[in-house]
Amino acid sequence: MIQKINLRDQVRDYLLFEMKQGKLHIGKTINLAALSRELGVSVTPIREALTQLQQSHIIKAVPNRGFIIAELDVKEAEDLYGLVASLEVMAIENSEFDQNHIDALRKQQDVFENAQDAISRIQADLEFHHLLTKGYENELALKILQDLRTRIFFYERAFTSDDSFYNKSDNQHEAIISAIADDNVPTASLLLKMNWMLILNYIQKKLTE
Repeated sequence: MIQKINLRDQVRDYLLFEMKQGKLHIGKTINLAALSRELGVSVTPIREALTQLQQSHIIKAVPNRGFIIAELDVKEAEDLYGLVASLEVMAIENSEFDQNHIDALRKQQDVFENAQDAISRIQADLEFHHLLTKGYENELALKILQDLRTRIFFYERAFTSDDSFYNKSDNQHEAIISAIADDNVPTASLLLKMNWMLILNYIQKKLTE
């Protein structure tokens, strides 16, 4: 059970956690009554949390069905990955990186490289990007990035389970860390954008096959 304090936000966080654990699937209807019983709260904060997630484009409302995890779409993928790339580049260009930050990125890269399954690998990848941008002192941009990465999870879960695909991403992560360690932010920015575009190109191909 969750505490009955800031219920909307707690429900939202719970749903986001469930999504990132791979427990909610594309096209799945989110059952308000079942959630109400599971969490021990009324449907009102659940509906409020779902409305927030809808406004963040993580889920969508469908007449006569309620809230569902939206189907994947090429145009959305292009918008989504392009926006995340731009926001992350802006974030690292306006951040200060100390040795502790660089060490944390290297440690997370090890987690990413040693992930044992697709969902763990995706989670580790998204956490790497979170750590990369967490020094940006623009809370609104970071909140938007958090929501966008949650939606990205569904694209990557659907299409990027191939280990050979992630080998290229491994190399780009390492190059980004090296550029930051060398205080070469322009190169890090270019590599970061390339990293997201690599994934987007792969997903575009998969969506149009």
